[in-house]
Amino acid sequence: MDLIDTLVIGAGQSGLATAHALRKLGVDPVVLEAGDAPTGAWPKYYESLTLFSPARYSALPGKPFPGDPDRYPHRDEVIDYLAAYAKELDADIRTGHHVRTIEHHDGIFTAHLADGRALHARTIVAATGGFTNPYRPALPGIEEFTGTVLHAADYYRPEPFAGQRVLVVGGGNSAVQIAAKLAEIARVTVTTRGKLRFAPQRPLGRDLHFWYTVTGLDAAPIGRLLTHPPTVPVLDTGRYRTSIAAGRPDHRPMFTSLEADQVHWSDGTSERIDALILATGYRPALSYLTELNALDEHGHPRHRSGLATDRAGLAFVGLEWQRSLSSASIRGVGRDASRVARPLAALVLNSRKEIG
Repeated sequence: MDLIDTLVIGAGQSGLATAHALRKLGVDPVVLEAGDAPTGAWPKYYESLTLFSPARYSALPGKPFPGDPDRYPHRDEVIDYLAAYAKELDADIRTGHHVRTIEHHDGIFTAHLADGRALHARTIVAATGGFTNPYRPALPGIEEFTGTVLHAADYYRPEPFAGQRVLVVGGGNSAVQIAAKLAEIARVTVTTRGKLRFAPQRPLGRDLHFWYTVTGLDAAPIGRLLTHPPTVPVLDTGRYRTSIAAGRPDHRPMFTSLEADQVHWSDGTSERIDALILATGYRPALSYLTELNALDEHGHPRHRSGLATDRAGLAFVGLEWQRSLSSASIRGVGRDASRVARPLAALVLNSRKEIG
């Protein structure tokens, strides 16, 4: 049996950071990516996506983000950066490898691939994020709505919605960024259950991520203290608040129901709409771990700071609030990867000694 030190599932920012951390500790990981490039879900994100963190705070370990460190990189720049990072990593990255399920017997993990092959490993890191598992809330009447319904994961560019009446559900950064771009060519409303909250992008003339860093908040290990992850306000230089104040897009409280092509608002009014875009977030895409009994009844991993609590040798990287505010971001995955790599490397190196 060919035995791999560590199988890293996913070659996005989390998987690449994990491979980097493992190689520094003398472990030879194999990184499996379902797609055709080691850039994770980034090529599938909407075209106008712009990072809310400057380039200086948007890098993986060992490779600064190129160009002006104070600019906010666009999606395609991130794709190019990840591709270059993977090339320089000198790790065994295998694209087109879709993991269906993972089993564990006699101390060995076996990953069964979609093409029928199986790979065996001493340890596993799940670094698949949540893009393939978008959260779609049960909105009243959505099943009967006759217009277009799509999640932000399926939204790519605004042109197909030109001249249409569009609702964007959600109050996060992606929701507002998508809505603002759509509002250039469509009539758009952002609708939320609570208030639409903003935080200044550059308080006291410095980007918010500068303050996160100097205060230690960005890396503070508070994730395990949270029962429910807090909502994050929209980071704004003033552009989005100005646009919403001008009604491009506007903001309204969540509608009461949908019916055919109509939306019914809480003030008793109704109107026809063409499309509904759900910018409602994601859940961990970890169905391949079901056989390991490593997930709770909601599909969330049972872990402590990224290490599985019920399965030695299994770890996670890239979960929201895995350990800190930045755990699921390109700036934060390196810290979490380094943290879980150390105990995994110890397991691997001890196993090598026992076999040797």
